[in-house]
Amino acid sequence: MSKVPSDLKYTRTHEWLRTRPDGTVEVGITDHAQHALGDLVFVEVPQAGRSVAAGEPFAVIESVKAASDVYAPLAGEVIEGNPALESAPETLNTDPYGEGWLARVRPTGAPGALLSAAEYEQLTSEEGD
Repeated sequence: MSKVPSDLKYTRTHEWLRTRPDGTVEVGITDHAQHALGDLVFVEVPQAGRSVAAGEPFAVIESVKAASDVYAPLAGEVIEGNPALESAPETLNTDPYGEGWLARVRPTGAPGALLSAAEYEQLTSEEGD
């Protein structure tokens, strides 16, 4: 069973969101997503200053199995991409909810439909976690 921290919000496309004290939002992929992808070999994080729309691809993750887009869970301006992932993509496998964050975004609008931890656990159990 994948880890699903109760203090985060989730998307149906397996991203998580954490609101930071300064109002920015940290975004990453869930434990379920990293487990499904397998060993990660490359991560392309969004560049600071980039404007993103909710639902648009804004990062790419490659594993030994496949390449996958990561979707922006809300509209905003990227204030920082996680530079550590370029040289250590496996951080997403070992610490997806901590050092494995992908980007920090300053929201310009409300996020789309987000799931609670319980709702996300239900979604992943239906997918056959």
